[in-house]
Amino acid sequence: MNHYETVFILNPVLSEVQIKETVQKFNDYLVSKGAEMISKEDWGLKKLAYAIQNKKSGFYHLFEYKVSGETITPFELEFRRDDSVMRYLTVKLDKHAIAWAEKRRLRNNASKK
Repeated sequence: MNHYETVFILNPVLSEVQIKETVQKFNDYLVSKGAEMISKEDWGLKKLAYAIQNKKSGFYHLFEYKVSGETITPFELEFRRDDSVMRYLTVKLDKHAIAWAEKRRLRNNASKK
């Protein structure tokens, strides 16, 4: 099992319900393939560095999970099939990135309290 992080940007014209359904769909897909979800973060509506599909902002979401490598290609195919996803990026984390992600999660949890 490899450690991955996926960031995806959803279309800003989606309703709150549509965003939750889309995020849940991708979460359910990973879990159905045997992924161990480590964290999910909703970064909210952010301004884009450049326009994508004539949109200047998007809803950012981050998944951190462990799954076998052969699951990633079909997972990314699901992103390409979904019209509400504007961009996505999946990265395999090394030991240093895993440690940094753990620090980021702890810092975020501390700031929420």
